[in-house]
Amino acid sequence: MTTIYECIKVNTMNKPRARDLGLDFQGTTGVHNSITDVPGIEVGYTTIIEGEGPVESGKGPIRTGVSAILPKGHSPKPEKIWAGFFALNGNGEMTGTHWIQDGGYLVGPVCLTNTHSVGMVHHAAVRWMLETYNEQWESDHLWAMPVVAETYDGVLNDINGQHITEAHALSALKTAVTGSVAEGNVGGGTGMICYEFKGGSGNSSRLVSIDGEEFTVAAFVQANHGIRPWFNVLGVPVGKHLTSDMLKSSPELGSVIVVLATDIPMMPHQLTRLAKRATIGIGRGGTPGGNNSGDIFLAFSVANSIPVAQKKADAIRTFDWVDDEQCDAIYLAAVESTEEAVLNAMLAADDMSTIRPHAKVCRALDPNHLVEVMRKYGRSI
Repeated sequence: MTTIYECIKVNTMNKPRARDLGLDFQGTTGVHNSITDVPGIEVGYTTIIEGEGPVESGKGPIRTGVSAILPKGHSPKPEKIWAGFFALNGNGEMTGTHWIQDGGYLVGPVCLTNTHSVGMVHHAAVRWMLETYNEQWESDHLWAMPVVAETYDGVLNDINGQHITEAHALSALKTAVTGSVAEGNVGGGTGMICYEFKGGSGNSSRLVSIDGEEFTVAAFVQANHGIRPWFNVLGVPVGKHLTSDMLKSSPELGSVIVVLATDIPMMPHQLTRLAKRATIGIGRGGTPGGNNSGDIFLAFSVANSIPVAQKKADAIRTFDWVDDEQCDAIYLAAVESTEEAVLNAMLAADDMSTIRPHAKVCRALDPNHLVEVMRKYGRSI
């Protein structure tokens, strides 16, 4: 079935998130502990789960989807969103990053999907921009370069069947809303695996006070990385204790995408530095950034956005930005929210059978088993 998950659901089964288990994560979260805590951001999903049994390329089983992050929601006016990116290990794809590196900004949505569907989702994201920003694209010579990133779901999904359509991606974009965000087996995270447990989509946020004003830093992850022996939670070697239902002994096959968002006014080079801190966030979970893993991170700020079409723009512009001496707290917020978002993705997930190899089960992380291990190390109430 194809499902459009609205963000008003915390996850598909109302499972506990990491903080609900009494794990002593540091920092203060926003209202939803989600990327939507950053003002104006909306998130939408399309999730496709169809079929069982052995894989038949082109027919299924299908367990995949699209996640859409709209930095300025459904505003009909295109705006430049200042951004930076960093690739810890580049065995993956994130479109639009050449211009982010040179121009320092992105325009339009950020979408996540599976490896073999990047082209279709990019096509759909361009269509969404042409429709949403019709006035500007019709009157000016503007071009669309949306950000689309991927991770590999071929263990659980008929990835070679390329089942994502333009309509699927457009649905994720058009149904994006603010509020609490679904996690686990939803959107682009539907068929993902993390530390040999079921992975998926996850969120977390942190509040940061700068000169008496409160801001938000938040992470959205598509977690599909790591092998069981690496898995750590708050410094506890959980993977060495939870050794049942391991999927493979071969090298890591997955990747992780981290999208960091904030309303702190930051310059593009500062956002590039912020994106690098996602490395530490996923590293706290145990991954060293394996050779087969595409570990690619984007950071953007909704502050200082400006219209794209500026026929009469001032020749000299002004720009607010945070002093570098304030960045320690911002970096820490990015690290903490990334670390927690990965665990939220795992805890929200549901078991799913594999198709390569056929008929094994990728188990979701059992919160009771996790708490039992954490208590042994004094890291849970």
